Amino acid sequence: MLSAIRASKVDLVLLAVAIVWGASYLSAKAITPFATVPAMLSVRFGIATLAMIAIWLIRRNKFSKTDLMLGTLFGLTQSAIMTVETFGLKITSATNAGLLISLTIIFTPIMESAWKKRWLPRSFFLAAVGAIVGVGLLVTGNGIQEPNWGDVLLFIAAIVRAVHVTAQGVLTKDREASSFNMILMQCLTATVVFFIFDIPGAFDAIATFGPAQWVGTLFLALFCSVFAFVAQLWAIRRTSASRSSLLLATEPIWAVVIAVLFGGETLAILGIIGAAVIIISTYIGQGIESKHREQLENS
Repeated sequence: MLSAIRASKVDLVLLAVAIVWGASYLSAKAITPFATVPAMLSVRFGIATLAMIAIWLIRRNKFSKTDLMLGTLFGLTQSAIMTVETFGLKITSATNAGLLISLTIIFTPIMESAWKKRWLPRSFFLAAVGAIVGVGLLVTGNGIQEPNWGDVLLFIAAIVRAVHVTAQGVLTKDREASSFNMILMQCLTATVVFFIFDIPGAFDAIATFGPAQWVGTLFLALFCSVFAFVAQLWAIRRTSASRSSLLLATEPIWAVVIAVLFGGETLAILGIIGAAVIIISTYIGQGIESKHREQLENS
């Protein structure tokens, strides 16, 4: 009973992350025309880093060697994800991007199973494929555009994101490490990386951003970075990378819901069916993964 309550708590945290990331598209849309990708991301992660440093000064949790090393590593992989994904989104359509990024659902359990040399049941992968089909139905209201270099970048981003999530789950398992400290290092590393790539652009963005851009940047920094990264790592360390990726697959649903409610977009019947398929596939996949993990723990 207690383990079921803990699992539900972890699932709710991951769903909250999916909702926040789903809301990030509208915020990013208001910012990208006003700054280069590295400049925008350096300001975003710079604010996130300052916020986390302020919290750390209150908590004063000592940094371990693991915190520093893994936090820096995760910062580099996160920088790679954000760079490739953002440049890809500038070239390809949101439809193609949604489909390609959703491939993380498949890549993550494959990588995690190969790393641990313990394969998940075939039924889990069927559920993951079902979730991807749901994403396809959800985002194809305007049709799928012809492939381009942006699609290649998004495909690479899906692979890197899967590596990132798998590494967080495997490398932090059973280690004495602070999730908060690791994410602080992750944000600091990302800030330095993006700032170095466009120092003048970062200062220009700070000087020229209007109220709308600052509101969007603060949301991306505090909710989509600080909260989401800490919550994601906290949850992954208490479940599995595969289960996490499946729950985070609901992100497109929240992106569409928020776009409909606040962005003036519409959702066709095909999109509603797609959302239902994602929810059903995710629910089935959760059950399969939980049962499989319990069997391993009891064997």
